Amino acid sequence: MTRPLIPGILAMAAIVVASNILVQFLFGQWLTWGAFTYPLAFLVTDVMNRVYGVATARKVVLAGFVVGLICSAIGTQISGEFGPLVTWRIALGSGTAFLVAQLLDIAVFDRLRQGAWWRAPLISTLLGSSLDTALFFIIAFSASLSFIEPANDVSWANEILPLLGSGPEAPLWVSLAVADWMVKLSLALAALVPFRLIVARLMPRVA
Repeated sequence: MTRPLIPGILAMAAIVVASNILVQFLFGQWLTWGAFTYPLAFLVTDVMNRVYGVATARKVVLAGFVVGLICSAIGTQISGEFGPLVTWRIALGSGTAFLVAQLLDIAVFDRLRQGAWWRAPLISTLLGSSLDTALFFIIAFSASLSFIEPANDVSWANEILPLLGSGPEAPLWVSLAVADWMVKLSLALAALVPFRLIVARLMPRVA
């Protein structure tokens, strides 16, 4: 394992583990605390991509994916008030969303890396975050995919309610997805500052 991989993998692993823990705790009505830590995974991926290249970024993402699988496997074995902390649908949705969205982020970033410094991280993160949100919530909670885990009752997530409490009626999971997506978009913009600072600090060492 080369030296650049170690801090990237450690940072990604810390974010994945923290997010898997914090997702168990609610923040308001539509979010969990994990919604504020998980998007930082895109920051790690983009920094590794900018400084060390596509191959290194993919290895960091793969390491995060493996850590996420381990966390999900542990979560399925721990029972909470309403059953396992992590259902198999949530585990599948989480793993699929993470891997596909992060790989998209890497590919888009690489296509845009020659433009203005902010363009690649912003656009790749916005697209990756949007795909991540869509894949996770559809796989984990949509009634149309209940065949994935028939024993898992997701009727609570499909209760029809006003979107975010005041919009048009939609399944509850759609409100959860929209709230999650809005946080990711906000953090994508905020993350441009640390991205710029971290890259500026690391690039002279690489050159």
